[in-house]
Amino acid sequence: MRVTSMMPDVQYAIQQSNQALSTALQQVSTGQRVSQLSDDPAASANMVRSLAASANVDQYTSNVTSLQSRLQSADSAISSVVTSLNQAITLGTEGANSTVNASDRSAIATQVQGILSTVVSLANTSYQGSYLFGGSASSSVPFTVDPANANSYIYNGNSTVNQAEVGDTTTVDSNIPGDQLFTTGTNVLGALSGLVTALQTGTSAQIGAATTAVSSAIDALDVQRAPLSNSISELNSQETYLSQEKITLSSQQTSLTGIDLAEAATNLSQADTAHTAILAAAAQALPTTLLSYLK
Repeated sequence: MRVTSMMPDVQYAIQQSNQALSTALQQVSTGQRVSQLSDDPAASANMVRSLAASANVDQYTSNVTSLQSRLQSADSAISSVVTSLNQAITLGTEGANSTVNASDRSAIATQVQGILSTVVSLANTSYQGSYLFGGSASSSVPFTVDPANANSYIYNGNSTVNQAEVGDTTTVDSNIPGDQLFTTGTNVLGALSGLVTALQTGTSAQIGAATTAVSSAIDALDVQRAPLSNSISELNSQETYLSQEKITLSSQQTSLTGIDLAEAATNLSQADTAHTAILAAAAQALPTTLLSYLK
């Protein structure tokens, strides 16, 4: 066979060998079997879908993390309210004792007034610049003193329960409106105001009744607080699910386009051996200068 007639076959063989060697080198260096759509169109299409799902999981995980911090801040504020209410009950019980004189009751009333101010401050808790207990009106202070009655408070928020998306088909309540927690739902603020008034001007029986009202407010607050605890539990469960889903998707992506490094190393060794053999065979059949050109 003449040299010129052999050239196309030799050239093709060398080109194919170069391509195989280049592919093997790329797979070893990247750990990926598929580097472009044409390598495996079906796997590439599935990869696009998997990456989109992974991006959604990342967003949901971010939502969960943010909500966990927000709801835990709300729960902590409510816990502090309960602590304050129990302090008020202790003071009210002391003030209801018939042996306590008017001066001492006035001093106790001042302490309870301070507790009321603390509770209002807690009801106006904000997180990252957003008020926790205003419903959807999160930019306005939820509770302010009633200009017409210094012992009463106005709720400036609304009763909207906001929801947050933490999964493709999963949402959780992200707040409890302040009226449910502190006014119409529990009468927390009203009960404390009533105890202050009773200590200032009431009888032992009236102070006792006002103290009982504060105790009832705690019970009502526990009931209203339950959805918040449920949301926190749901978020913790969703966090676990999303973490596992991320692992599953990562494994799926590896199986779609990745390659086992041991397999890649074997492929590289085989491609290198084949490439060396082809060049050796070509060297026997073609002049050195022509072979250098074809390589």
